[in-house]
Amino acid sequence: MAVTADWARIVTQHEAGILQGWLKALRADSTLQTGRIKDAELESECRNFLGLLGSYLAKGPGAGSPGDAITDMLTSLSRSRAVQGFTPSETANFVLAVKAPLFEALRDDGDGAASMLETSNEAMKAIDGLALLTIEIYQKSREQVIIRQQREISELSTPVVKLWDGVLALPLIGTLDSERTQVVMENLLQSIVDHSAEIAIIDITGVPTVDTLVAQHLLKTVAAARLMGADCVVSGIRPQIAQTMVHLGVELNVVSKASLADALALALQRIGKRVVNVGAAAPGDMQR
Repeated sequence: MAVTADWARIVTQHEAGILQGWLKALRADSTLQTGRIKDAELESECRNFLGLLGSYLAKGPGAGSPGDAITDMLTSLSRSRAVQGFTPSETANFVLAVKAPLFEALRDDGDGAASMLETSNEAMKAIDGLALLTIEIYQKSREQVIIRQQREISELSTPVVKLWDGVLALPLIGTLDSERTQVVMENLLQSIVDHSAEIAIIDITGVPTVDTLVAQHLLKTVAAARLMGADCVVSGIRPQIAQTMVHLGVELNVVSKASLADALALALQRIGKRVVNVGAAAPGDMQR
């Protein structure tokens, strides 16, 4: 038996009581205690949902397709909850918590309540479907947030620094994978063009391990920089990494230095500059 249009009347006539019981359940579930949503905002969302619920239940099975007002409302709410840091349970409970006060209103209703009981199962299934919708949208939204954050972290962790006129440094932190290598390469090549750099120092002090795959990614970056007219120097190869590379038979085929300071000294030498101790230097020794 389909859910009848009387549900719209039940929700409308008992909206105040349903809203009160619903908010009480949400508050008891500590939805407000996290501080991520204000009481007034939560009440507004509940009122909006109740305004759409009656007509949704009256449509019966098949309701809730994309484009429906209540579906659009829950889609927006779930995405907002994902960004605000709510858990999946807290998000789904926004819908599920309305079931108890809705039953309470049905029990207290004296007009056709007996016949309405026959359709309550369909109504609850419809509400459960809405709760599942919130979980689905929440999950997709969280995945999008995580992907965006990973990209932002990747960009922030691959800065290209100008050390001297014609000398750039690219300090790498963390493991290199194919996607991150692409970001590294794009940032480095653009900086080479912007600064007319002759030498690029790739510092891997913050790279925990260098295996065959990481070495391949480094070589791709070095090759791309050479095509842009910049020589590369790799710095920050620790003793443990050097031993690992020897055991694996990995050859970088690029000039390498133990520290960034050594690499900078080499770079300055190649462009005809040198650093001297100011106190011990003769007047003619200062290089600019």
